[in-house]
Amino acid sequence: MGVKVTSFLRDTRGVDTIPLKMVFYLTVTGAIIVMVAASWNSLSPVYSGAKDSKQISDAALELLSIQNGYARNIQEQNSPDGSTCTIELSISDINYLAFGMDPDPDMNGNLTDTQWIAENNTIICQYVNGAKDRYNIDGNIINFRKGKMDNTGKWILNDELDTNKNMGILIEGPVEGKFNFELVLADEKYTISHF
Repeated sequence: MGVKVTSFLRDTRGVDTIPLKMVFYLTVTGAIIVMVAASWNSLSPVYSGAKDSKQISDAALELLSIQNGYARNIQEQNSPDGSTCTIELSISDINYLAFGMDPDPDMNGNLTDTQWIAENNTIICQYVNGAKDRYNIDGNIINFRKGKMDNTGKWILNDELDTNKNMGILIEGPVEGKFNFELVLADEKYTISHF
């Protein structure tokens, strides 16, 4: 018994199944692509949330780093600048970022219908979808206040009549850019905004 050797190019066995195999493999490839696209759409918000969380955690560390520094006495005109930090944020899908208070305790999306609640050492981020994340800053008490520039070009406490605006710092979304903070001394230490 001998083995019959045929040329590879002349071997036509199974040629009729090639189109069927191509359709099957293309279908499997298409299904894999659809599953990858669907899983990316599911994972994208998780990735975005993790990126936002890292930015806010970094901001908390920056704010904590100036708390033991020098506090500028805002009642002395020639007092040197207090310890400052610059926070760079890029968070587009949020309603607000609040430092030291909760501007929407009833979580209805309206920031003007309820009294704001002071929450020292806290950064609150409310997303467009309504979810709210709190980031606690460990360490000494941090009193956040909005700053305003006086007629001499120095930043002082913003003492508007609206009691809601006298506590904490509110940045309404989207949050994009660099934000400066300074440690000052009035009757007590405050971390004020320069924006």
